Amino acid sequence: MRIISYNVNGIRSAVKKGFIDWLKSDPADIICLQEIKANKEDVPVAEINSAGYEVYSFSAQKKGYSGVAILTKVKPDNVVYGNGIEQSDFEGRFIRADFGDVTLVNVYFPSGTSGEDRQTYKYQWLNEFFDYIDELKKTRPKLILCGDYNICHKPIDIHDPVRCKNYTGFLPAERAWMDRFFESGLVDTFREFNKEPHQYTWWSAFANARANNKGWRIDYLNVTEPLKKSLKHAEIMPHIVHSDHCPVFLELKM
Repeated sequence: MRIISYNVNGIRSAVKKGFIDWLKSDPADIICLQEIKANKEDVPVAEINSAGYEVYSFSAQKKGYSGVAILTKVKPDNVVYGNGIEQSDFEGRFIRADFGDVTLVNVYFPSGTSGEDRQTYKYQWLNEFFDYIDELKKTRPKLILCGDYNICHKPIDIHDPVRCKNYTGFLPAERAWMDRFFESGLVDTFREFNKEPHQYTWWSAFANARANNKGWRIDYLNVTEPLKKSLKHAEIMPHIVHSDHCPVFLELKM
């Protein structure tokens, strides 16, 4: 099973930049999108279907904001829209699909960049998400969790850890949450295969950041320990340029 997680920074914008042609190249069996920025009726379902994927989307109530989707060539047994937490669901941050005994969770974490109130909400969301996943593992132990987490975990994951130490997305409390998250039984699949620095998934629009590879690794594909033995390959795909993020890829032997 090949899985991609990709913040497209607007699905309609990505389509204008060749997203559908990329889908037709068969990049993965399942593609999880974040920040689709489209109501359900505005998602280009017919075009995505033409590339061989079924579409399951969960939009924010606010138009042109947030939203997640799962594009899949493998029919899920069950799809859950939202996690039942009011503010998170209002912002369209969570979608889940079950494939046999494997559950895929696609999330878009709050960024915290727009002010103190949103940073406070980010911490609230992180704690609510941790508790949700901790409970889900009891009945669905084989989990794949992916999305734009809006957090760099370690200094290796950011181009300038010293200068950025007080930036949201690399704050000590956020990184401590990531420590707790991984210690709870989650595997950072990319780091299982690649220990090298300068591997990023998002670049600022300013100062030629992408061209100079001054980025952040804030997009993840994680699995729980029962799936660790199934890992086959993981990589970041910086050559794919429909967005200010790039896709992250995972292959599992299922």
